[in-house]
Amino acid sequence: MLNLSAGINQAVAGLARPVEPSPLRDPVWLGWSEDMARTLGLPARATEALLKQCNGEGPFTLPPMAQVYSGHQFGGYTPRLGDGRGCHLGEVQGYELFLKGSGPTPYSRGGDGRAVIRSAVREFLASEALHHLGLATTRALAVLGSDTPVWREQQERGAITVRVSRSHLRFGHFEYFKHSDQPKVLAALIDYTLERYFPDCLTGKKPVQAWFFEVVSRTAETIADWQAMGFAHGVLNSDNMSILGETFDYGPFAFMDRCDPGLVCNHSDHHGRYAFDQQPAIGWWNLQRLALALSDHLDAEVMAAALAHYQQQLVARYLWRMEARLGVASDGEVQSRLDLVADLVEMMRRQQVDFHRCLRSLCRMDPGIDDNALAQWLGDDAQWWSWLSRYRDRLTLTELQPWQQQRARANPNVILRTHLAQQAIEAAENGDAAPLNQLHQALRHPYDEHPDHPHYTEAPPSWAQSITLSCSS
Repeated sequence: MLNLSAGINQAVAGLARPVEPSPLRDPVWLGWSEDMARTLGLPARATEALLKQCNGEGPFTLPPMAQVYSGHQFGGYTPRLGDGRGCHLGEVQGYELFLKGSGPTPYSRGGDGRAVIRSAVREFLASEALHHLGLATTRALAVLGSDTPVWREQQERGAITVRVSRSHLRFGHFEYFKHSDQPKVLAALIDYTLERYFPDCLTGKKPVQAWFFEVVSRTAETIADWQAMGFAHGVLNSDNMSILGETFDYGPFAFMDRCDPGLVCNHSDHHGRYAFDQQPAIGWWNLQRLALALSDHLDAEVMAAALAHYQQQLVARYLWRMEARLGVASDGEVQSRLDLVADLVEMMRRQQVDFHRCLRSLCRMDPGIDDNALAQWLGDDAQWWSWLSRYRDRLTLTELQPWQQQRARANPNVILRTHLAQQAIEAAENGDAAPLNQLHQALRHPYDEHPDHPHYTEAPPSWAQSITLSCSS
């Protein structure tokens, strides 16, 4: 049973409203995260009582709540959004639990408040995958399937993802209370945020300024991690941005297969606003929106300084990630370090190679040999030999085997590719959760070899190119 305690919804009046979840019909467990369960102090094995609570049936010690917020969606401001298809249950061990897909709320805007199996499974797998890759993200305790009919482009079946986070606060929460002219609620929300999530910022003379700098830094680091790991979020609206810098609200996300910096994974993004290579700029743009929401509490000079800090922090984090992947020294002039990485990515793009398999080959590479593992991917490029010379000058290699082992720990072997998620979804929709759980277990150990499941590390099949993802994904 979930032993729930009160949190932000009870502490900040006006943030949330009570809702009545709409349980799914004939719910079943599709996926369960044992390590997340242990973190929450729950049984390693899912129980019938937990199934009822995660399905919204209760009993609950607190009334489930839906929060209100706003946000900039595809660049335009939507003044009132909110939790339109889910509810907050309360806190367990300092983590907030959220049922995504539990039915309509006052913020559903005419929608049914449901998630479907494909979207719920994708969020469960993605949040767990990024966590075990070492990226900041919300987590998932479980995913439930059901016989509840739900209409999207066609009839599907309802599902619920049990999302877990230290905080569900979005940039859009602060935008809503600023632009709806509720300064007292905004001030209370800021105070709670500082005391609960950023207590170190309270020790200085200007805690709000210190907090904003921290949000800028965390956002920059998370987006830099996405760029280094080939992850495209797909819908970076300001209401999908976490103040903790966590990857938040998974929808039409995708890991790159073929190296394509211009990747647009969201079929609904007709102008490529949220393309992979646009994510750093969009992160900065969203931080500007947060700065405007906090403008009554921040000095203009502080906002400008913090936003200027964003690029520096993003570049530093990106280089730290990529240089670890490549096994080169993290020193020297920043531009030359960036050039080495950028020129590699450009060769990968020109040669149309698989982003992850190409970088994984570094764990088998002997850089002193001309016909090495990386050359087998990129050796036909006109810039290869000049790049290899610069690369060799930067290497930290002393002994080959330890260096290769370090590359294996920095370059994942198993990635949540779109076609792997699709195969797990189709099996789950047909009543077989085994492929989902096998994939989940592999994603918990992404840097290991998985000889029992060689298809996890193979090139995507040709049919994978026909998979389309949209906001309903």
